[in-house]
Amino acid sequence: MKLSEIKKHLQNTTAVHFTLPSGEMVPEHFHVTEVGLVTKHFIDCGGTERLERVVNFQLWDANDFDHRLKPQKLLHIISLSEQRLGIGDLEIEVEYQTETISKYGLHYNGDNFVLVPKQTACLAQDSCGIPPSKQKVTLNQLQTAKESGCTPGSGCC
Repeated sequence: MKLSEIKKHLQNTTAVHFTLPSGEMVPEHFHVTEVGLVTKHFIDCGGTERLERVVNFQLWDANDFDHRLKPQKLLHIISLSEQRLGIGDLEIEVEYQTETISKYGLHYNGDNFVLVPKQTACLAQDSCGIPPSKQKVTLNQLQTAKESGCTPGSGCC
């Protein structure tokens, strides 16, 4: 989700709730402790220089169980971050403490913001010698020779 999308959703909701990939809710008393611009400038394993930028939200829950973040307050924090940090309409990455600090993508399901797991990947698979993934097909998806119109002696092979 991009920053413009979360702002649109926040303008049309009365409460801010986040759902973990497990379906469990982030406790209602969470704080957004950071809204920032994260820049990652790196060389991948194939030797290509890359630059990635994301807007980072850090969620944290403390022992102030009566705290509730209102949509207008989060919009204000986002606005300050845009002005002071020069944040553009970038993808959002969310950090949340589970066993360690976990990073998630963000979606909206119409009621809640949903934390979506992020995965590592090789960005230079062709340089690393990683074979392409084979497409998995179940036997019932395969056409028979008669269905395909290809029979011995028909010249299709």
